Amino acid sequence: MIDKKYIPFIITGVFSGVMLIIFNVFYLTNLFKLAGNEVVPLLINIVGVMLITLPVFMIVYIEHSKIKETEDIFPMFLKDLVEGLRGGMSLPIALKNIKDNDYKSLSPLVKKLYAQISWGIPLEDAMINFAKNTKSKLIARIVYSIIESSRFGGNIATIIDSLSKTSLEIERLRAERRLYLNSQLVTGYIIFFVFIGVLIGLQRFLVPSLAEQSTKLVPDTGIVVGVSFYNRIFRDLLIIEGFFSGLMVGKMTEGSLINGIKHSFIMVVLGLLIFTVAI
Repeated sequence: MIDKKYIPFIITGVFSGVMLIIFNVFYLTNLFKLAGNEVVPLLINIVGVMLITLPVFMIVYIEHSKIKETEDIFPMFLKDLVEGLRGGMSLPIALKNIKDNDYKSLSPLVKKLYAQISWGIPLEDAMINFAKNTKSKLIARIVYSIIESSRFGGNIATIIDSLSKTSLEIERLRAERRLYLNSQLVTGYIIFFVFIGVLIGLQRFLVPSLAEQSTKLVPDTGIVVGVSFYNRIFRDLLIIEGFFSGLMVGKMTEGSLINGIKHSFIMVVLGLLIFTVAI
């Protein structure tokens, strides 16, 4: 769920994008058509769509990045907690000693966890609230494992230490996966730029060679099929290819469609700029 503090940014983006598209459709499109330019209105519409969708995407992406940062720092928090417990401290005292450590985005949640325990909230309830506030499925699984293990009278320091090593191993495997799939990221971009090159080659060399055919009327329609017709088709193909290639690359390399949208945005914008300049 999107935080209320972000709602003004979303409303501003949607309003600006809608007004730009309306102004473009009812005024700028006709103006540029009279000048013989059909590319600029399309680019303006794309900018309008970006204004509408970009605030939401940026907010979701920031939240996603914050969760990843929290998961990366969580093993360090567990390690510091284990050291206090093994030193003979109770869990509240161990939390008190480490609550001022720098855990980046996790620090406010650690302080909140200690505050809830010090106010008399049951340990299990405080830890469950902590897990929910992190918005991380990985951290939630680890916290619930700690709670379940402590119910059966296990050594909580040993349990947390074991889960800390498990979370470190998970992060190590994630890092290895990202490193291994970086080559797939490069390959995805290379394939996309090759696709752009093919479209540019077709538009600049093949289509003009069919000039005689492109100036003929399509039978029974009265429509003239000219170079601009192929230009629009190639441009639409470029947008479709860039969008879905970006989603595929993001999902394969980073396991998230949010990162895929980031790559889609990069591919579509770069592709349109290169295609517009090249032709």
